[in-house]
Amino acid sequence: MTAMPGHGLPARGAGYLLASTADRERTVDVLKAGFVEGRLTKDEYDTRTHSALNARTLGDLALITADLPGGAAPAPVWPVPVRTNPLAVAALACGLGQPFTAFLSTIPAIVLGHLARREIRRTGERGAGLATAGLTLGWIGVSVLLLIALLAVVAVAAFRSGGPAGAG
Repeated sequence: MTAMPGHGLPARGAGYLLASTADRERTVDVLKAGFVEGRLTKDEYDTRTHSALNARTLGDLALITADLPGGAAPAPVWPVPVRTNPLAVAALACGLGQPFTAFLSTIPAIVLGHLARREIRRTGERGAGLATAGLTLGWIGVSVLLLIALLAVVAVAAFRSGGPAGAG
């Protein structure tokens, strides 16, 4: 018995895999369609539904619906890794890059962070922490820029008045 590359499953087929509730429900849906189309009598439908709900493996489910259209063995559903939202990564990169870009990436960090958070809520992707970090760094950058601007205004006002207050 050899393993399929990357999956760790024996190459002998998927019929031995344990059936999930979702697999059983898909099988019952095929049975319902067969009954509605007149392919199964009420007794056959009841018997097969009972068997489907008590089936242990995907192979058992395949036998129950083998003679019905759409009754092929359901392919096992492999969990798809949830991807990290690329906008969240970009938001964090912009937030971290602020000191190196003379704070030109401040506004993009904030905008990308908000866009990423909205998209993550909609799609369920990962990266909420990255988006929040990018947003936070962006707003810290805005605060630093405002502080620098305030200090510049104070310095210019002090320079125009002839130096620090009380000097003279």
